[in-house]
Amino acid sequence: MGDGPSERGVTGLAGFRRYTWWAVPGSSAVLLVLLIGDWILDDDWPLWIRVAGAPVLVVETLATVVLLGRRLDPQSADANSRRPPVGWLVVAGAAALALAVLPLTRREYGVWAVAPAVTVAIAATHLAPRRRRQVIAGAVVLALLPGGVLSLISGDGELVYAALFPAGLVACTVWLTLGPLWAWDIAGRLDRARRLEAELAVKDERLRFAADLHDIQGHHLQVIALKSELAARLVDSDPVRATGEMKEIRQLSYDALRDTRAVVQGYRRTTLDDEIANATRVLAAADIDAGMRLDTPTDGLAESARHLLGLVMRETTTNVLRHSRARQAAVVYRVIGGVASLRISNDGAHEGGSDTGGTGLRSLGERLRAAGGELTWERDGERFVVRAALPVDSREVT
Repeated sequence: MGDGPSERGVTGLAGFRRYTWWAVPGSSAVLLVLLIGDWILDDDWPLWIRVAGAPVLVVETLATVVLLGRRLDPQSADANSRRPPVGWLVVAGAAALALAVLPLTRREYGVWAVAPAVTVAIAATHLAPRRRRQVIAGAVVLALLPGGVLSLISGDGELVYAALFPAGLVACTVWLTLGPLWAWDIAGRLDRARRLEAELAVKDERLRFAADLHDIQGHHLQVIALKSELAARLVDSDPVRATGEMKEIRQLSYDALRDTRAVVQGYRRTTLDDEIANATRVLAAADIDAGMRLDTPTDGLAESARHLLGLVMRETTTNVLRHSRARQAAVVYRVIGGVASLRISNDGAHEGGSDTGGTGLRSLGERLRAAGGELTWERDGERFVVRAALPVDSREVT
């Protein structure tokens, strides 16, 4: 019954398993030793019964402890799919049969069913629920017969006791055995679910990191590609401006490297203010007439809300550059009734230009909904509109 390091340090079930071990295998062994052992040691019974019964009781007790101990193994599969140790079940069944026959030879109606009841309870723990109920019901009915038939034949007048007590003993033993084991199974499932939840949280965080990294790299690379094309066109006609564009490309490369390192270290937090300012510069460099209308200052937003809306602004700006031939774009930000509203629209949209990637607007939509907001987008002819709404005091779900 020793607890392995993983169980003690990870699952947190060591204490509950120790309690269940004493409640089920321990109490079953004590039940066998006290009831049958006391009967075997009684000097009133012939010596041959005591000589034959003592080693059989030891075997039955050992088999009971082994079988129930394995049933509590935390590394085993679910109880319904666990294959029972057939060899030990056969040994326990044979010993239980012997410990039933010996008392019946002396018409001990209250003792003969103890070992069979424990064995039936052990076998039932390894069965599926439907088969388990059938086996238990059959065992309770069969327990009526040996004592009842023997009492009728001998005419000792103990028919009711001889028939009902063993049946009740079987039912009670099964109930007391299956109850703690059912609780153990539930605790095991909950612990596995807890560990699975922790693994999913790690995977979700990795996906979020991948999405942020994709957004940063995609945005910077798109702007670098745009400015590189512009510098190439200007290198002959306007070398001075081309030089300025190439300097900006170099700075953008540094910024991309810095932001990538910041994301890896977990320090970078995009804000709506920064992304609106960045969008103004980038769209202007792409010869897109961008109108920025901020009806309300962004200072009243919670930090997480500014971060999420900043991500929307950055992703939408990247989509305008990548998926459209826009000549005009408009950004409107306002707060109405405690809800921050961000609307970004552009012309020049074409078929297939809306974002459908799992790390783009769809991913951001899930994050806004988790924070109590909403993100929608629609295409009307050549116009593409993105709308984001978020409570000003919302907190991002991490």
